[in-house]
Amino acid sequence: MQLPPNSIIASGPVIIEEINGKLCTLLNKAKTTDKRPNPKWQFCGGEAEDFDVNLEETAKREVKEEMGIDIEIEKLLDVILIKRNDNSIVIAVHYLAKRIGEIKPGPEISEWNWFPLDELPEDCAPNIKPVIEKIQKS
Repeated sequence: MQLPPNSIIASGPVIIEEINGKLCTLLNKAKTTDKRPNPKWQFCGGEAEDFDVNLEETAKREVKEEMGIDIEIEKLLDVILIKRNDNSIVIAVHYLAKRIGEIKPGPEISEWNWFPLDELPEDCAPNIKPVIEKIQKS
């Protein structure tokens, strides 16, 4: 199968912690730009920059850039294919990970928060709810 033009492989951690007696996931929103006029709540993560890079290393790099933390990857959670409006595809690789350090958001992040798994915001990226549902079932 050949991927459509502008398709990408993205990788990122799903970080879940107990906060006030509820299991919560860490989500963030990027700042609004011309390229991204309506950012959605998303997991940390981003595009693999070349094919010589391990996807776990991509997840570690992206969470460090976005949230200023290190992570310990526990396991592969899920791989989701997402069709974008331009018919390109995002292959999103999700890892369950533990946070190491205090959150210090990078300059591209406008907001971040911990959301209870059963109280996710309405304006989430399309991969959030399927991944959380899979975690809840396991």
